[in-house]
This record gives sequence, C-alpha cells and structure tokens, in this order.
Amino acid sequence: MINNSVQMEIGKPAKAPSSMRPTQKSSSAMQKRKSGLSFGEHLLAHSALLLLAIPALLPLLWMVSTSLKSDKQIFATSSKFSLGAFIPHPAVWQNYPVAVHAAPFGMYLENTIFLCVLTVIGAVLSSSLVAYGFARIDFPFKNVFFMLMISTMAIPPQVSMIPVFAMFRWLHWYGTYLPLIVPAFCGAPFYIFLLTQFYRNLPAELSEAARIDGAGEFRIFWQIILPLSKPALATCALFQFLGTWNDFVGPLIYINDPSRYTLAYGLQQLVSTHGGEWASLMADTTLFIVPIIILFFFTQKSFVSGIATTGSKN
Repeated sequence: MINNSVQMEIGKPAKAPSSMRPTQKSSSAMQKRKSGLSFGEHLLAHSALLLLAIPALLPLLWMVSTSLKSDKQIFATSSKFSLGAFIPHPAVWQNYPVAVHAAPFGMYLENTIFLCVLTVIGAVLSSSLVAYGFARIDFPFKNVFFMLMISTMAIPPQVSMIPVFAMFRWLHWYGTYLPLIVPAFCGAPFYIFLLTQFYRNLPAELSEAARIDGAGEFRIFWQIILPLSKPALATCALFQFLGTWNDFVGPLIYINDPSRYTLAYGLQQLVSTHGGEWASLMADTTLFIVPIIILFFFTQKSFVSGIATTGSKN
C-alpha cells in the first residue's frame, strides 16, 4: 500500500471553525451569485429549452404513438398533424408481444449486450493506458506520435474498410465477433485524446509522492490515476456502449450467421421481411431505444462531469 505521503496529497482539508462556516442564508446567496439567475429566470430558461426540444422529441413521440396504434389508426392519422393524431384510440399494447415474437428479439439482445460489455472493457482499459503514457511519461517524439494518433481521427472509416476487411478475412475472423471486439482493445483515438487531457490536469505531486514511496508507473496508474478519473472513464464507456449498441455496418460486413445478429442488424432484417407492419416495427424500435434512454438518465451526471472537467484547469 502506498504510504502516508500520497494519502496526505489526496486527503480531505481540515474543517473550518464554526465561526468561519457560512450560514445557510449566505450559502444560498453565494449560489445565486454563482449562477447569476433567480428562480423566475431559471423557470423561464427551462421553459424556453423545453420549447426548443419539441422538434427533436416529435420523431420519438411519433414512434411511440405509432407502436400503440392499429394499422387502421396509423393510415387514418398519417396525413394529420395534431395533438389528437399522436394519441392512440385505443392503445394496442398487443403490438409489443407481437413485435418481440416476430423476430428472436431476446437472442439479438443477448448478442448485443455481449458485444457492448467486451468492447467497453477493451476500449476503456486500452485507451486509459495509452493516454497515461502520453500524459505522464516522457519519451522521444511523444508529441509527434500524439499528433499522428490524433490525425487518424480525420480518416473516414470508409477509406480503410476494404483493407481492414481483407486483413480480418486473411486471419479467418470473418463470420465471428473478433473483428468487432479486438479493435476495441487497441485503443480509440478520441478516448485517448479525452483521457490524455484529463490526466494532464491532475496534480503531478500525486505521482511524485508515489514514486518517492517506491511505486512504479503501472501502480501509480492503477491505484492513483484511475480512481481519480472515474468521470472521464464513465464518459468513454458511455460513448463506446452507444457506438456498439447502434453499430449496423460492423455486423453487416462481418456477421453472416443469423444466430449472431445484433439488435441493429436484426431490426434491419425485420424491415425486409415485415416492411408493411408499421406498428410492430415501431414497437421493436421503441424497445431498441428504451435501454439507451434509461442508461443516459442514470449516467448523465458522470457523463456531463467527464465532459465538463476534461481540459479544464484545476
């Protein structure tokens, strides 16, 4: 265990005397001065934001509404744009069981979660390790390699699609999950850049104190840097989860076995076979989107914190 010198660096500050502690009234005044907005101004700002969000929410509302309508209701209200057209009369909840049984939804979900878990683990671990090297370790041509790594973000994936496919086919990985999983363990340039900026703003005294106590670079990375980087790591994990969950091109190129289809690719196959059943298609699409919405609501605090603190000065 790293000794007291590291613990003193990350320890809590001493409590101020009771006479120096701000009262509840002064604390409220400080928060008001910090935000610069009164309660009425906050209410007005949030009302304006809700109005601006309506155009973005309309497709989502239409999707959920269509998933609860019968075919007759869908075609009867397709040419109308009113509040009544969004409300199903009555709601046909049977569309959801029908949609789930129209395709092996459970198998697609299991395959997708399997890929999401492995790619999130691989991307977060590999990117955080590479980012630590760029942020905390000095080596020759470090800035050159960092710029080369950043420049790869400007290369469209379509440019490398055929060479990468040929390489994976030569490795006999075609038809397996390996082309979708292994690249995640090689680091992602965007996550490396994000974490590098975050690590650079952590106090260097923490690492120096650990080195005095005899800790090596990997121990410093694992026991000091990673625990302090939870918001940034959560942001990378959420981005990677969303990318894998919504990935359609990868399974389309490399997966040829229906038992290995993911949700995104499986829904496309459902469209080709049940293209006219709009209620079932919208029900499946709603089930596809709901886990993402729930995940964001549970992780939005860490997500916003990771984005806001990356690149800021302490």
